Formats: sequence, C-alpha cells, structure tokens
Amino acid sequence: MPETSDVVELILQDHRRMEDLFRRMRSVEDDRGAALREFSDLLIAHALAEESKVYPALKRYKNIEDDEVEHGEEEHDEGNQALLALLEVEEIGGDEWDEKLEKLVEAVTHHADEEERTILNGARENVAAERREELGRAFREERERQLRSGCGSVDNVRKIVES
Repeated sequence: MPETSDVVELILQDHRRMEDLFRRMRSVEDDRGAALREFSDLLIAHALAEESKVYPALKRYKNIEDDEVEHGEEEHDEGNQALLALLEVEEIGGDEWDEKLEKLVEAVTHHADEEERTILNGARENVAAERREELGRAFREERERQLRSGCGSVDNVRKIVES
C-alpha cells in the first residue's frame, strides 16, 4: 500500500488495523495478549492524535458539525472505558475476557462507523487535499509520539479514563 499523508486515509488505515486486531483477540490460535497490547497502544495513540491534531482543525469547517466532532470525543471516552475493563481482566480467553472484548468491539466499531460516515466523509468533501495532507502529517507525528511513550499501558489508560 503506498504511503499516504491524507488524514482521512491514515485514520481509515488505523480503523482497518483495529478490525484485524479484534480478529486476533477473538482467535484461540493467536497470541491474544500481544494483540491486546498492540490494540491498546493503537487505540489510545489514535484517539489522542485525533483529539489534539485533527478534531480541533475540523471544527473550523462549516460543513463539518461541531456536535459530530464532540460526539466522537465522547465515543473515545466510551472506548477507553471498555478498553480499561478488558485490560483489567486477569484470564485471557475466559468468559469475562470474551464479554469485555465484545463490549470493546461494539464501542470501537460503532465509533469508527459513525466517524467514517460523518466526520471523515465531511473532511473528504470539504477539506482541501493539501490541508488533509498537513493534518495527516500532524496526526501521524502525534500518534507516533504517543506510541513511543507506551500510551496503551494499563496505568496510562486508567489515568485517561479517570481524568
């Protein structure tokens, strides 16, 4: 896949990676713990980069509703809470794991679907390609910075949820 800096495409790539990681976390033949660790880092880095670099910029466009962006932030909070609940499960693959995983899948899938239909379609239609590239570079840089910081650790996720 060619390298892109378009913020819409970068966000969509992350969404597809999260779907792959959900499949791995559901698979009894995969390293579910490793998939969860990667997912946790990606979800937190992705959300923090969106909230700090993308969402504020998109609020400036008249055809992208502020309440859609704010709703996206609320859904990040719901996903973070569901993630923390799964990270705190002691037995990977047990009944509690499966239950918490499905709640996480539901929260994140709902958010990604809504974000793709409203915010990202609005950005694709109303934000010039050059500006989407600028936002994409800022998004990627912030996401990478967060990933390097170990942002998906259970302690950090707990701090985010409690704040």
